[in-house]
Amino acid sequence: MFIAPSNRRHAIHVICFIIFILGFEAIAGGINIYPINKLSSNIIVLISNPIEYYGLLLTIVIYFIRLLSLLPLPLVICHTCGLLLYNVFPEKPELHTSPLLGPNIRIRVVTRGDYPDLVHGNVKRNLETCAKVGLANFQIEVVTDKPLNFPVTTAHIVREVIVPTDYKTKSGAMYKSRALQYALEPHVNQLSSDDYIVHLDEETLLTENSVRGILNFVNSNEFDIGQGLITYANETIVNHITTLADSMRVGVDLGCLRFCLKKFNRPPFLFKGSFVVCRAGCELEVTFDNGKAGSIAEDTYFAMLAMSKNKKFGWIEGEMWEKSPFTLTDFIRQRKRWLQGILLVVHDRRLPVRVRICLGIALYSWVTLPITSLNVILTPLCPIPLHWSLNFLINYVGAVNIYLYIIGVIRSFSLIRLGYFKFLLKIIGTLATIPFVVVCEITAVLWGLFSDKGKFYIVDKQLKTPVTV
Repeated sequence: MFIAPSNRRHAIHVICFIIFILGFEAIAGGINIYPINKLSSNIIVLISNPIEYYGLLLTIVIYFIRLLSLLPLPLVICHTCGLLLYNVFPEKPELHTSPLLGPNIRIRVVTRGDYPDLVHGNVKRNLETCAKVGLANFQIEVVTDKPLNFPVTTAHIVREVIVPTDYKTKSGAMYKSRALQYALEPHVNQLSSDDYIVHLDEETLLTENSVRGILNFVNSNEFDIGQGLITYANETIVNHITTLADSMRVGVDLGCLRFCLKKFNRPPFLFKGSFVVCRAGCELEVTFDNGKAGSIAEDTYFAMLAMSKNKKFGWIEGEMWEKSPFTLTDFIRQRKRWLQGILLVVHDRRLPVRVRICLGIALYSWVTLPITSLNVILTPLCPIPLHWSLNFLINYVGAVNIYLYIIGVIRSFSLIRLGYFKFLLKIIGTLATIPFVVVCEITAVLWGLFSDKGKFYIVDKQLKTPVTV
């Protein structure tokens, strides 16, 4: 019986995932089967009364920190389901209908206009990608604060929308939200309710597979909003550390995000601002005019508001390309902005509690990282008796989060292009960067909590030396 290569690779991944979880549990003490755990087990037996050994206050603190590690458990369960139930190595999407058919598609890029060469170059490349697939009924729209002066000869296929400096929304939306809302104003918007908008960041590159996935998605006419996979290790890698660190984002897309969009048709835990496809009528109804709370993490706020209006979400096959931050400073600033923006969303009472609960779990799993990371030190130095099931679950949370980096780097790099040795080095390098990434994340959390939450920092996206492709 013939088994597709993608199914074989997925089966191997499932086996490796399960072995990794069990191995991690055995080493960390979640499963007490190896002599390596004997010493720690004996110590815990000796400390059968932690209050007597540590004192009441310290015992409460140790138990609190240990059990706080279970906060992201719902998120981790969704990651596991996504990685097991759906193929991590899917075949290339095949078009279900002719690319000449289907609704009008507007590919919308929002930019301040600070990187004109980047925007011009990516618009050109994205046009070429659409042409290769045969996409006909579409237009690229660049919404910018500063004029980018696209050639008149491309006016039929590239529309430049300049946001007036004096434009204000009703709620006082700022930054990217303000620009997105301007594009929806009646005198600017050219789309009908049944058209679709594809949202890209200025550095986002389409691939032929993502265009096919988008066409299948819009032609199904089943969903209001969709999102797909983004990878960060394509073409020129500017910073290997931040690129390896972003491999976790690839794992998150393949895990929790994909599972929730496919199974629940909702993104309760997270949502990105790029590779978003939205029915124009839905976007006009939900809007980006959501004040300060919806101006820093405008993508997350939009998704939560859309969920409150019972809009249907779906997963889009294919992948798009982006680049990781070029410097560690930008990496930390980027995470800081995300955290501050999501904090504003979670605590905005205009949104129903039912759409903020899961997002709050994901947020505070991140916010409490400076505390839960102490378990690395406290677990061996201050052992406490815990029921075996709690030990198992705590280690399970840690194991899955580490595996997200591994599967992310496996999906991001090509084994054929790198060869087995270099490919293995990428995986080892990713694991080696995790402690450093945790320090960066903790820095971003502390900086985000104790600094102004109303600023929108944009990382450097322009390569210093133009790359000819």
